[in-house]
Amino acid sequence: MRVVTPRPAQTDWPRPPSCLRADQLRLPPDGARITVAGLVILRQRPGTAKGVIFLTLEDETGTVNIIVWRKLYERYRRAVIAGRMLRVTGRLQSEGDVIHVIAEVIEDISPLLDQLLAPAPEHAPEALSPDTQTG
Repeated sequence: MRVVTPRPAQTDWPRPPSCLRADQLRLPPDGARITVAGLVILRQRPGTAKGVIFLTLEDETGTVNIIVWRKLYERYRRAVIAGRMLRVTGRLQSEGDVIHVIAEVIEDISPLLDQLLAPAPEHAPEALSPDTQTG
């Protein structure tokens, strides 16, 4: 007897904790729970927004707009204020050309930036030059 497990209809985007790139935000349906990551390039806390904070993250493919509600801000305040690079999990909100992520979890992954400057480990294999690759 074969057991069949139902699968969601839309499986062409990574589920958290995998991150979507900014250019992939049109793939999942509205309301999907997704994760994005990027450098913080903008923080806004307009006086008229009743405690809502707007973040803009940038990755190698574009920008992602993040909405942080007041209660969530209180929980992740340090990451929102001081994080240079964030990973945000939340619900995709898509209407026409406007796409936002409504934050649910915010992680400060700024220490990963320091790894970009670290030398490669000595035990790492050397990259093959194109003329020595086999295939």
